[in-house]
Amino acid sequence: MSKVTEIVEDLLTPILEEMKLDLVDIEYVKEGKNWFLRVFLDKDNGIDIEECGMVSERLGERLDEIDPIPHNYFLEVSSPGAERPLKKEKDFEKAVGKTVFIKTFEPIEDEKNFEGTLTSFDGETLKLEMKIKTRKKEVEIPYSKVAKARLSVIF
Repeated sequence: MSKVTEIVEDLLTPILEEMKLDLVDIEYVKEGKNWFLRVFLDKDNGIDIEECGMVSERLGERLDEIDPIPHNYFLEVSSPGAERPLKKEKDFEKAVGKTVFIKTFEPIEDEKNFEGTLTSFDGETLKLEMKIKTRKKEVEIPYSKVAKARLSVIF
């Protein structure tokens, strides 16, 4: 599966550079009996449906040309949504000042799940300000211990 995502990323890169869009994530997954190739895109001011459609059309043409997937699949190109995943260092840098949810590989201060404002990221350590009832607590999380991370919307 990672081979497919690598090929798709290679095909996408020139398209996204030309359109000035950012790749957030690529998923190639089987759900039930169907396969899905999902591409999540964004840019500073957000991405619109027309841009997703253009990328889908251009990527679909390139995929048809080289045919790297031996079976039928659904191609979906969209925005990652309000709770977009944070995967790359660049994603964490852009998320400073925003509310995030972080899950770690191993416990830090007896916890593996953290939600709060990302106050800083220096490439090695994330600093998170969490609100616990009426008090604030700062937690430092080594970047190498982050299993999953995403923006978080609090209502």
